[in-house]
Amino acid sequence: MGRYRRRMCEEYGHEFKNDEHFEIAYKKVKRIKGFYSHLKVYLIVNIILIVSNMNRDFLRIRFNENDLFDWETYSTAIFWGIALLIHAFTVFGPELFFGSNWEQRKIQEYMNQESHKSNKWQ
Repeated sequence: MGRYRRRMCEEYGHEFKNDEHFEIAYKKVKRIKGFYSHLKVYLIVNIILIVSNMNRDFLRIRFNENDLFDWETYSTAIFWGIALLIHAFTVFGPELFFGSNWEQRKIQEYMNQESHKSNKWQ
């Protein structure tokens, strides 16, 4: 159990005792925090990789413009970026496209269409 969760349970334990909404919210916040940690590591590592690929001559500090358009410079960032997008979709995606009330709205929409069709001939 993490420090924050332990402190929350100690302070608000009587309110959240066996509360499934708290568990769902805690897991969601933990997934979002994991995504932002992944994003932070992605940015730091890829900035270091791109800069080091462009400065391959470590004895003399010089910038090689030809490496700016080299595939090897950006390949790690591209493939890791695809993985990061998949991670973002797993964290934010389901609510983005299918929100909490999406199913109810669609059912209501189809019911309205059917009632409109049935009332059309009466």
